[in-house]
Amino acid sequence: MANELTVAVLGPGGVGGLLAALLSRSGHRVICLSGEQTAETLRTGGVQVRSARFGDFAARVEADTELREPVDACLVTVKDTALDAALARVPAPALGDGLLVPFLNGVEHPAALRARYRPDRVAPAVIRVESTRVAPGVVEHGSPFAEIDLTGTDVPRPRLDALAEAFAAAGPATRVLEDETAALWAKMSFLAPFALLTTRYGLPLGDVRTRHRDELTALVEETAAISHACGGPADPAQALARYDAFPAATKSSMQRDAEAGLPLELDAIGGALLRAAERHGVPAPVAARVVGELSDRAGGTAVR
Repeated sequence: MANELTVAVLGPGGVGGLLAALLSRSGHRVICLSGEQTAETLRTGGVQVRSARFGDFAARVEADTELREPVDACLVTVKDTALDAALARVPAPALGDGLLVPFLNGVEHPAALRARYRPDRVAPAVIRVESTRVAPGVVEHGSPFAEIDLTGTDVPRPRLDALAEAFAAAGPATRVLEDETAALWAKMSFLAPFALLTTRYGLPLGDVRTRHRDELTALVEETAAISHACGGPADPAQALARYDAFPAATKSSMQRDAEAGLPLELDAIGGALLRAAERHGVPAPVAARVVGELSDRAGGTAVR
């Protein structure tokens, strides 16, 4: 990769729009991939960002409904519920040698993507940020942080380093991690209890960690045990300490989707957690009950 990259962003929403704008402002060529209406908005107005951390600014981007030329990297920033349809915008022949960088919740997507694209070009990433698309092309970045972990078991290290350097120069603190499994399960261990319980009770994190403390603790311990069995980190005390440090009004993205009447990433998070528990023989009664309750509320179709 050269110093100036060409980066496609599949799904320029809260996370994708923020990264697209930051990379464009940093001097990289950015092509956003979306539906025609959103693409037209982005062509004319670019991406508008409101951020206490990075400032309020507008960034020009290109936009299309499909990837039509080689890029250095394609960031996949759609929700898991929209992934299959969205990937039609990124034909494997068009991507070619470019990296596919999924910023997706859960732990099962890398295998599915490697069955569709070059396995040695799939570079899973984890981002810690609160960023919301409030209108097409308008993003509000609410967290005082934006941190990226980039990994990829078989991806050439120079490719990962070059992309990480571009991210870091654009703003988000970025590091390359050797252990893909550990990176994905580190996020899953934090995200699953947070997402499942805030959505189950329709409460922000502050109320969950006080009114449902015992249930949160039990679910964190189950998730840590599953992570450990899968080769990931297991530190329930650290996870609880992180929850306690977050602002009380914090909501999970799954909870926000539920409030908006949107499909939930319940299968990618809760379903994947339970499938991993079953594979490794780890008891997960609290997770099973909460996932079941959420699935019933969604009509019983949210988990495979």
